[in-house]
Amino acid sequence: MADSRFNTVALIGLGLIGSSIARAVRETLPETALRGHDADPAVRARAAEIGLVDAVAETAGAAVEGADLVIFCVPVGAMAAAAEATAGHLAPGAVISDVGSSKSGVAAALRHALSDATIVPAHPVAGTENSGPDAGFASLFRGRWCILTPEEGTDPGAVARLSAFWSALGARVEVMDAAHHDLVLAVTSHLPHLIAYTIVGTASDIERVTEGEVIKYSAGGFRDFTRIAASNPTMWRDIFLSNKQAVLETLQRFSEDLFLLQRAIRDDDGETLFNLFTRTRAIRRGIVEQGQDVARPDFGRQMEAGAPARDEQKEP
Repeated sequence: MADSRFNTVALIGLGLIGSSIARAVRETLPETALRGHDADPAVRARAAEIGLVDAVAETAGAAVEGADLVIFCVPVGAMAAAAEATAGHLAPGAVISDVGSSKSGVAAALRHALSDATIVPAHPVAGTENSGPDAGFASLFRGRWCILTPEEGTDPGAVARLSAFWSALGARVEVMDAAHHDLVLAVTSHLPHLIAYTIVGTASDIERVTEGEVIKYSAGGFRDFTRIAASNPTMWRDIFLSNKQAVLETLQRFSEDLFLLQRAIRDDDGETLFNLFTRTRAIRRGIVEQGQDVARPDFGRQMEAGAPARDEQKEP
């Protein structure tokens, strides 16, 4: 196959993920030209100030001109508008992708706006709760999964080129059906975030416990929930609405399991509790064995100054 490298990459959205892609490309693919755009003028100004990309464009259309890879790094709710802004400006043969956390709806939005383009949706399962062009770092994707969800009939050469691109940034690449991706992520990411938002909100609403006490006496488990619950509200609102069916299906199953757990506690059913905790402990060990976290006593939290959080989710 001919040289599969992309010569020019355009990033639409220069937040955590967009800026991390830019930094990773600078480090691992230094000959690749970078162009970028963000809808927020302040973000564009900051990106230009720190030299995040070679050229910061005032419009999305101007940013994608001449690029052979375009990556939309915006919240899924903004994907359609961002794609529409580039229609008519794409270079012939350009590969179009994204970083959204839900795929079925995103693929439909991209296809509707860019009907003739070569589209390979993607989801790098990596990030932190921080946001903005200064929050990114080049190592964000190393050892993390990037899931590609091309539609049936997509040019296999384009899929291979995008896979090679993400591999070069340090990611492990998997290809799967978009609907299956959405169900898997509803279980492993979306539901945990929904639970985190709920637990933190409930803790702050209990009248017998003041907000100061919640903050002062937070144990490790609650601190982990607050870190997840600090993720970008706009992004997560859009994820839950765009992946509604899979999230509701998973939430229903969780509600049923929670009821069984409630009954076990009420009935002093220690055997049921022990069996559940044993099974879930094995899942944690499996995650560590696959290199998706480390087995330190602090559950992988890095307390050193400046150490990036290792949350699974992100704010584009």
